[in-house]
Amino acid sequence: MTTTYSESSTDRVPGRAWTIRLTGHADRTATLTCSTAGCRMPARSRDLAALRAFAARHAAAHAKAATVRPHASCHCRAEHCETHGDLKVRCSGGVVLIVRHDPSVGQVWSVEEVCEACAPLVPHALVVARSVRPRPVAAGPAQPTGAQVPGPARPTVPGGFSSAGAPGEGVPDTGPRRRAPRTPHRRPGRER
Repeated sequence: MTTTYSESSTDRVPGRAWTIRLTGHADRTATLTCSTAGCRMPARSRDLAALRAFAARHAAAHAKAATVRPHASCHCRAEHCETHGDLKVRCSGGVVLIVRHDPSVGQVWSVEEVCEACAPLVPHALVVARSVRPRPVAAGPAQPTGAQVPGPARPTVPGGFSSAGAPGEGVPDTGPRRRAPRTPHRRPGRER
């Protein structure tokens, strides 16, 4: 998943993070909370496996819905790079979105915007999206207000073929394909 962002290149915005936490209680039940106040979470339950599965799906949903912002500052740096401890690095590179979950602890899922330098150092993290920096606009005639800007080009496959998309885009739709009829296999020396 790659997305574009349209602010000017000089504006830095804080890196975002979403945290889903499983909290146990004395009566052997547990609850899920999300750092986003508007998220609906399941009721308190004794079924820890179902709550863990819900938390993983919820973190994945936040990651899928997020637009990676190329002008975000590294969230890891804002937390003083505590997630990768003794491994010191200077924040640099583009912005990526990571999902972090330590299966040995199993109680916290995080989705964070971090820099490319910190991402590989964060334990139990998976990069799920990268930002795309907007291309510089060449000086030319101004477009009228409300003019449509063309979307990104479809990726190409080596060999000059464009990737398959909806019918009418890239590869022509030729309809269903038929197989050639099979000829029966005959053993040598046996005739019918």
